[in-house]
Amino acid sequence: MTDEVNIHTHGRTGHISLNRPKALHALTLDMCHAMSAALSGWADDDEIEAVILDHAEGRGFCAGGDINLLRHSALNDGGNSGREFFHDEYQLNHQMMTYEKPIVAFMDGITMGGGVGIALPCKYRVATENTRFAMPETGIGLFPDVGGGWHLSRLGGRLGQFLALTGARLDGAECHFAGIATHYIPAEKLAEAKARITEHPGRIAGILSELSVTPPEPRIEANCERINRHFASDRYEDILASLEADDSDWAAKELATLRTKSPQTCKVALRQLAESEKLDSFADNMRMEYRIASRVLTRPDFAEGVRAVIVDKTNDPHWDPATPEGVSEELLDSIFAPLPADEEWKPL
Repeated sequence: MTDEVNIHTHGRTGHISLNRPKALHALTLDMCHAMSAALSGWADDDEIEAVILDHAEGRGFCAGGDINLLRHSALNDGGNSGREFFHDEYQLNHQMMTYEKPIVAFMDGITMGGGVGIALPCKYRVATENTRFAMPETGIGLFPDVGGGWHLSRLGGRLGQFLALTGARLDGAECHFAGIATHYIPAEKLAEAKARITEHPGRIAGILSELSVTPPEPRIEANCERINRHFASDRYEDILASLEADDSDWAAKELATLRTKSPQTCKVALRQLAESEKLDSFADNMRMEYRIASRVLTRPDFAEGVRAVIVDKTNDPHWDPATPEGVSEELLDSIFAPLPADEEWKPL
């Protein structure tokens, strides 16, 4: 076990609380293993009816996976420890997605990357005024993984493609509007919500509904029509051309954002979401995402993106390939290709 995640039971409720406040509760391999073990134990325990997932103090619910570990792996061990992390993290994502008992995620803070991967599989997903949701992987040369292909491609319209490419941050009201969150509850009511769920785990839906309030107007709603129009294509060059042809401030801002992102990641994300939409099972999606992860981890953009955004904080990544046109179909085919049979991802 690890002290980076607190695991308890209260009566008939299991409770997982992420506890790495200095890292905004970013996931480590040990944390993934501890969560997985707890969920496995509770799955077979007739005394446990439901699970609460939240975070200890601080402003993050979960800011993602341990990016520095992944970069270190890419630079120093050929990606081996990074692939191990992805493999087991994805097993946790799938375990949660297929879990038979209800899990309630309290996304009361920064929910990004790996945090999205553990929140969106939960049956109940509570946003608050503190929620900041994003899949910002195009900015670091990775890709929107942890089930992002599945979740984002199913949001309706082209919102998922927009989020995957731009890394746009949504607040709690916007998460509720998009269906990313099932409930919107003021942060001051969360302690009451958890206490009542602990007491009556069979009444989760009713308890959350009683404590919910009408969220503020979601800003993104006003932009949905533009998003659906400009992000309509699965071809990245078409999206850029569509934005270029629009002289509005909004289009200029989104275009400027996209110009800072890894062209490779943007093309990977568009193909990933298009492929995922056709898949029948979350396991198939995770198999595809593991193939992608095992390869982009050691391609130039990831180490360079993390250097520019997280390590040196210079925000001047030199992407390779440098342009969307430079990212060939052959390169994408190689990133998505099946792995040798003994290396393919498998559920727990």
